Amino acid sequence: MTNHEMMEIAMRQSAEDIGCRKEDFQTDKNVVSHFKLGKHARKYLKEPITCNLVSYGNNIVAASINETIDEVSEYVGKFDFYHCFETPNIHWLNERLIRKGHKICFMSEYYLPDINRIPVLSCGYETRILKQEDFGELYLPEWNNALCKERRDLDILGVGAYDGNTLVGLAACSADCEAMWQIGVDVLPEYRRQGIASALTSALAKEIINRDKVPFYCTAWSNIRSVRNAVKTGFVPAWVEMSAKPAAIVDKMNL
Repeated sequence: MTNHEMMEIAMRQSAEDIGCRKEDFQTDKNVVSHFKLGKHARKYLKEPITCNLVSYGNNIVAASINETIDEVSEYVGKFDFYHCFETPNIHWLNERLIRKGHKICFMSEYYLPDINRIPVLSCGYETRILKQEDFGELYLPEWNNALCKERRDLDILGVGAYDGNTLVGLAACSADCEAMWQIGVDVLPEYRRQGIASALTSALAKEIINRDKVPFYCTAWSNIRSVRNAVKTGFVPAWVEMSAKPAAIVDKMNL
């Protein structure tokens, strides 16, 4: 699988996630469409979703429900596309969404591997390939980035680091969509800063690619530790997203 093929797969998936065409991400003009969560969208995406702004670095594709499509259209026409993800400008959109009962919700940066830069890394501990049947006893707080208790049926593959018989680090992936598996990683606090996270992430990325799937990695821009792990393991920024939901749902998250 090549870098180009992985990017094409990611764009097709994003199109399925918001209801546009893959080609919309490849033009140099912003595109506004009506939001539609596709049948094969990422499985953790749940409606109601007011709008989602997605950029692969060329433009913004903004998908919105009818109620807010005028505000979203005005927004992406008002600022250069990369400025639409900057906080001062986001306030402009959020103020207008609030008037209609909606708020900005999630902002995320997504990474894809550079197939030529995924390193082979060692962490000084034994590593083991883990499969779904091995995760049963691991749905614990210390592994909540690598595994998701609420979607355990999607947790499909992992690589663990062991100090004797003790699991000290875990990278695992969720089959969030047919062609793309998302990586999450955790390391016990007393074992951090030893290269465990990067060794497990790079090993898992290679295992995923060997199974003809695309590994992807998501982080908040402010999570420097996670960003450094992505870069060290050969991942590069691929696309960004910003979504909005009804205000009541966003407010509930802050309780």
